[in-house]
Amino acid sequence: MPPSIAPSPHPQDSQLPAASPRQPGKAVTPMGFVQAIAWAYARRGMDPAGAWAAAQIPPDRISDPDARISALQMERLSGHAMRELDDEALGWFGRRLPWGSYGLLARGSLGAPTLRLALKRWCRHHGLLVDDIALALGEADGVATITLDDPRAPLPTREFCHVSVLRNIHGLACWYSDSRIPLLGASFSFAAPPHRDSYAVLFPGPVQFSAAQTCIRFDARYLELPLRRDEAAMNQLLKNALPLMVQSYRRDRLLLERVRQLLRSQPQQAHNAEGLASLLHVSPRTLHRQLQELGSSLQALKDAVRRERAIELLLRTQKPNKQLAEAVGFTSEKSFIRAFRGWTGQTPADYRQQQRELAAGDSRPGANRSIS
Repeated sequence: MPPSIAPSPHPQDSQLPAASPRQPGKAVTPMGFVQAIAWAYARRGMDPAGAWAAAQIPPDRISDPDARISALQMERLSGHAMRELDDEALGWFGRRLPWGSYGLLARGSLGAPTLRLALKRWCRHHGLLVDDIALALGEADGVATITLDDPRAPLPTREFCHVSVLRNIHGLACWYSDSRIPLLGASFSFAAPPHRDSYAVLFPGPVQFSAAQTCIRFDARYLELPLRRDEAAMNQLLKNALPLMVQSYRRDRLLLERVRQLLRSQPQQAHNAEGLASLLHVSPRTLHRQLQELGSSLQALKDAVRRERAIELLLRTQKPNKQLAEAVGFTSEKSFIRAFRGWTGQTPADYRQQQRELAAGDSRPGANRSIS
């Protein structure tokens, strides 16, 4: 899995097949990263000519510190070099990471119930593969921090390593949760490089150099998000050697979860757009726009929360329809029954009876026994 070191020229969330036609895009990736790959080849005593040809990079431009290449060129270059060197780390570490190593790491976190546990697993498992650097997830004052500790003497690949590892873990966090996770900031333990302007694209948000540690920071509430990817999605991700492009994620699952939480916990204050927007400290117009950009609406979220609450009360209590209607925010029993039939295809009474019959069947002796 190549590192994410350049913005995607595509808006799609999913990875594109290798055969799809693609435009080169704007050249924003610094040549310093290409020079780091050249160093990895030299370290192994191998000729990088094939890699330059695969990425259509003129060899005489590689030594130009002001030159840039496109995201597509970097994708082709890193993919070719990883296979040729059989090292997905591209010379960052004392030992090679054979092809498939980062895919193994990604699978190791896939079954986590929340993004917090997935990232903790990733950091721990990364340390099992290499001990040159140490990754850690921390939380303080509502801010999540992923730190990269690198005690080694500076290497020609130091910047490339730090940038790629952090871009990769951030990209995976977005992919795991299927959400755009905006960064609050990024810090790097090395001095500002000549191409520091490219960091505004690589790490949107405040960037600090010559810091005490290399890290990225984001809202800790994202750590509560569930993982929304399965094995099929993982297989699709790993089918091609494509980088994870953080900028392709437009959804912000945290906003949707916050709206649902407020609708559940403070139904009176959040019963309309004005009250909900006030709780979120935004204007009603901004709230509607953001939800629309996320492919949702306030009404759809209210209906989803009402449905969950109605089913919960229906199965856990003996409340009649009139009381259920009032409890979930309907003004009349008729409107509640009509809405419930739209959600489930059944009346509340029929749904309650069916679920009780199913529960009774499951509790009979031998009902759950497997046949051997």
